[in-house]
Amino acid sequence: MVGAPESQEIVKLLITGASGQLGTDLVLSAQKSGHEIIATSHSDLDITDKSQVDRVVGDANVDAIIHAAAWTAVDACESDPQKAMAVNRDGTANIVAAARESGARVIYISTDYVFDGTKTSPYIESDTPNPQSVYGASKLAGEQQLDLTTDQIVRISWVCGEHGANMVKTILRLAATNPMLTFVDDQIGSPTFTSDAAPTIIEMATSSSAGIWHLTNQGSTSWFGFACDVLSAAGQDPNRVLRTSTAELKPARPAKRPANSVLDNARMRKANLTLPDDYHIPLQRLVDVLTS
Repeated sequence: MVGAPESQEIVKLLITGASGQLGTDLVLSAQKSGHEIIATSHSDLDITDKSQVDRVVGDANVDAIIHAAAWTAVDACESDPQKAMAVNRDGTANIVAAARESGARVIYISTDYVFDGTKTSPYIESDTPNPQSVYGASKLAGEQQLDLTTDQIVRISWVCGEHGANMVKTILRLAATNPMLTFVDDQIGSPTFTSDAAPTIIEMATSSSAGIWHLTNQGSTSWFGFACDVLSAAGQDPNRVLRTSTAELKPARPAKRPANSVLDNARMRKANLTLPDDYHIPLQRLVDVLTS
């Protein structure tokens, strides 16, 4: 898909953050593709511990590292910028330095939060980042550790999957106990489903392509629209969802959210690569799994 070699030889991969929402599906996708993998989670690799990172990466002797480990609690990051930078910037610097020593390339999973959300059209890979939150700033600082002549940055947004916490699960949980739900209609984005993103990232990791890529499912919506879609997919009445605005949220969220989080998969399109499905397709698939 993404410049993958014609003969798909077995590649050895190290996946950090392997017990997370995306990491779990990355491991499953890599196994399905027949690659040799070493999967690490926080319990066996503290990315802020440089000596431990050096040892684990050195012993692993892999072709590529998919660096999915991060502190992604957006509001918690806002109140602890020191920890956010230690994990998302310095942890990434440790991974990259160890990769350089061992000859591995790095595929860094980044986020729509690196942008300020003020653009009136979707963000493309060459747009200038301008994060408005500690989380976004820490992830951008992580991006800046990469060598874009060999490494990759893969930005994703509004991530949902079978494993871990996400908005699909939250909406279904709220709908089970509340007659009406309220979601903002002035924050828009492109949902990214790990079942679609993970196989593409594995292909990216086993190809020779470098630089920045935006990877989302196709289509965009607001959180209000997404909640309606989730209820519809579950066979429930989408009219149970009410609109509100970010300004009306009580209490206000500690971290500022980008009003426009839509990531255009411009580089994939330009390269004539197969784009992930419209988000409604994996959404229906996920809702079916979660409600069966």
